[in-house]
Amino acid sequence: MIFKYPIEDIESVASAILKQVTSKTLLFYGDMGVGKTTLIKALSKQLGSTSNVSSPTFSIVNEYEIEDGLIYHFDLYRIKDEEEALNFGIEDYLFNDQWIFIEWPDKLVSFLPEKFNKIEIKLNLDGSRILKLSSNTNLTQKKVKKQKKD
Repeated sequence: MIFKYPIEDIESVASAILKQVTSKTLLFYGDMGVGKTTLIKALSKQLGSTSNVSSPTFSIVNEYEIEDGLIYHFDLYRIKDEEEALNFGIEDYLFNDQWIFIEWPDKLVSFLPEKFNKIEIKLNLDGSRILKLSSNTNLTQKKVKKQKKD
């Protein structure tokens, strides 16, 4: 699914995304400043969070309460590699039934859950955004699990 929207329509875009997702794990791709955190704020609000949502660039992960659980919001921009993510316990967060929003997920490829939704955002010259929402299955995880069985 593809959306073209001005930033003023972010709330309605967030609502539409939540109606389309097939997983509670959302991976956010896009250049710095494209609006990943802004979209995560809108998604969190749609899910019922009243927390002050901000980028966890320095803390790596922020936790927001919602009525039926939690949202874990990761910004992996500053981590060097997957080992660093393991050191702060990323696995404890990833494999539960909570909402997981990950900015810069390319730094964590081999530890992503099997099912996730990918959100790619691009900024247009006129200030609007193009957002592509897709459902994926993590092929790397499948290969790792298959190798463990062999």
